[in-house]
Amino acid sequence: MRRTTLGGKVFRCALWVAFGLFFLFPLYAMADFSTRNLIAGGRTVQAWKNLVADDALYQAIVISLLLAVFTVVAMLLVLVPTMIWVRLRAPWAKGMVEFLCLLPLTIPALVIVVGLRNVYLWVTYFLGESALTLTFVYVVLVLPFAYRAIDAALSSTDLQTLAEAARSLGAGWPTTILRVVVPNIWSGILSAAFISIAVVLGEYTIASLSGFETLQVQIVQIGKTNGATSVAASLAVLLFGFVLLLILSLVTRGRRRVQGVTA
Repeated sequence: MRRTTLGGKVFRCALWVAFGLFFLFPLYAMADFSTRNLIAGGRTVQAWKNLVADDALYQAIVISLLLAVFTVVAMLLVLVPTMIWVRLRAPWAKGMVEFLCLLPLTIPALVIVVGLRNVYLWVTYFLGESALTLTFVYVVLVLPFAYRAIDAALSSTDLQTLAEAARSLGAGWPTTILRVVVPNIWSGILSAAFISIAVVLGEYTIASLSGFETLQVQIVQIGKTNGATSVAASLAVLLFGFVLLLILSLVTRGRRRVQGVTA
């Protein structure tokens, strides 16, 4: 038994090392390229300084971060109350809501841009030609990923009992949702938010076809003249995504421990 257990641990460790090398080596190569001085030799951090010094790139970073924030807020305001209400009051509509939320996965980005062009004529008329108007498209784009995350959290919660208990104590629906249901599905909400941020920061096709200068569009343009800065920006986005996933893992694990102690 000890030999079997020891062999299993060695095998798992070997798999972790292999997976670590597989994922970390490309990141190391990007970091090496972005800090290499190809002309004078040695190392330089000029490419990383350009992330702030380059006005166009800096503005693109700000726009993409604002898009991520606005998209997450709009998505949560639309999706969370809708999914809670459907589970409590209209379970017959669950299949239809799921179909509508997952539909963007089957529609190519080019079709989405063409289909929304006439709608965006009105959007630009009322709100102006700002890249932040991409929020409406990005909310639709992140729906499939956000829906799955929130749906998994709702499925693991006795939503009907929680809602009935809160209502019997005199709580209104806003209080029931915000103070009773949301804390119990917080891990799913965080998952939906972080996944949505990653999708928005990595989206290129829709922004490019719409003619807006987001981070990914600017990275592609800079890559034509300054490869090191382009790679540095790409690596920064990847590291930011990894940090979000790490925070999500720590928060989820902490909430599980607290729930386990409470139980």
